[in-house]
Formats: sequence, structure tokens, C-alpha cells
Amino acid sequence: MRTRAHQRSRVTRAGAAGAVLALATGPAALAVPTPPDPASPGGSPTVPAPGGQSRGAELYRQSCASCHGDQGRGSPRGPSLVGVGAASVDFQLATGRMPVAAETRQPRRGEPVFSADEIAALVGHVTSFGGGGPQIPRVAPGSRTAGRELFAANCAPCHGATGSGAPLTDGWIAPPLYDATPVQVAEAIRVGPGLMPVFPSQVLTDQQVNDLTTYVRQLRGHRPDRGGNPLGRLGPLAEGIVAWIATLGLLVAAARWLGRRAGE
Repeated sequence: MRTRAHQRSRVTRAGAAGAVLALATGPAALAVPTPPDPASPGGSPTVPAPGGQSRGAELYRQSCASCHGDQGRGSPRGPSLVGVGAASVDFQLATGRMPVAAETRQPRRGEPVFSADEIAALVGHVTSFGGGGPQIPRVAPGSRTAGRELFAANCAPCHGATGSGAPLTDGWIAPPLYDATPVQVAEAIRVGPGLMPVFPSQVLTDQQVNDLTTYVRQLRGHRPDRGGNPLGRLGPLAEGIVAWIATLGLLVAAARWLGRRAGE
């Protein structure tokens, strides 16, 4: 009896010591280990968004809903996003035009606020609002010769012969194309951001879009400003006019100088 009582006393003391140790080490020691998520980098557990929201829904609520509404139906501060399509959302986010810090009629290109994964999550969430709209194009290499002809007919009147951009009416601009990726060029062709017209597949086929993106990509490596001032990159006519005016000014100045010398 004494031996059994002694053993029970030892077990009681050991259990009390273990409880004190667990309390001393804090809640982490009492928590049940979370199994690693195989889809997360390094096998670390994935922390779900508050309220069970997806990552895209969380980002949208934080950065977009105040202007476009909780369900993307728009508000006085921003247009509806229902039916705009994945290509439009991806273009605005990937070029850094959205989100904007303040309301503006024509957002300008900038550094993207979100990472590529975050943009993909936002695209997926916005397209869940419903509607159609162009999908993100799959761009393939095309013909530079055919692309140059298409560019001269459809793009150069606004973006300039060399893709340097130009001012349009009422304060709008056609932006330069040098920093645009092939996918972004194809997206702009299909969705028509700003004042740019939409070119659906009935107007420009996928092959023609590939030709255009190939040619625009070539323009990125040719910024012809070796002579100094680009003069708007309007071509040899503008350069010839400037040269003619400069030469005429020199001739007039020389004639006046010679006239003063002759009268002395």
C-alpha cells in the first residue's frame, strides 16, 4: 500500500511539473501543429484571408471596391467592371494605370502596384462578376514586314511613325509604346483603352495582332534621337523645315552683318 501510494504521488508531481512547463512556454506549446500546405512555397502553412475570402477578393476589397463597388457595378468614382474581360483588367494593372491615387481622366503608365500573382488573383476575381470581354491574348512571333504595314495604317496616325506617342484632342494623349510588352500591345488592340478604338478579331485577326506586336517590339530598340532633339519624330519633312529655317536665319544674319560693314 505504501509503495503504491508513493508511485501515485510521483505521477501526480510529474503531471504538475509538465503542466507548469507547458504554461511557461506559452500557447505555442499547446497548439496542435498545422500540417504544411503542399501548394505553398517551402511547404509553409497558408494563412487564409479574413472571412474565408480569396486573395483576389481581399485585394479587390482593399484597393478597388471604393471606386468600382463591392460587386464591380461601378460608382460615381469609377466605371463598372462587369463584363470588361480579363484582358482589360490585366492591362490596367500590369501597366500600373490602376489603382490610381486620385481620380483622373486618363491614367498614365507606371510601375505596377501588384505582383504578377496578385494581378492574376485580381483578374480572376473581377471576371467572376460575370459578363464576357476579351481574354488575355496568347502572343506568338509574327511578320515584321506585315506588322509595319499594319502599324502605318492603324497605329501611326496617333502613336507616331516610330511609336513615340503624340498629343490628341482635349488633353488626351496617345502614349509611347516603347515600354509596352507584346501581351500589353495585344491587350490594348483588343480592349481599346482610353480613346483608342477596339480592334476585334473581325477587324484584325490573331495573326495580324502577332505581326503588330512583333513590329512594335522592334521599335523598342530603335529610338532615333541620334541628332539630338527628336522634333516629335515626325520624319524627314519636319527635320527639313527646321534645317531650312535655320539656314535662312543664318543667311539673313550674314547679309545684315555684311551690310553694316559696307556702310562703315
